[in-house]
Amino acid sequence: MADDTGSDGGRSTAPMSEFTNGQVAIGVVVLAVGLALAFGVPLVLAA
Repeated sequence: MADDTGSDGGRSTAPMSEFTNGQVAIGVVVLAVGLALAFGVPLVLAA
């Protein structure tokens, strides 16, 4: 059986990694564009 006691060279998984405010801002912009495409375009076309 493999030894999974954390001998991975100091790597961490994504949810445990810290991120910068710039990365948060990019995520918010991507979210806004996605929501606009998912909800805005169908609403405009239906009107």
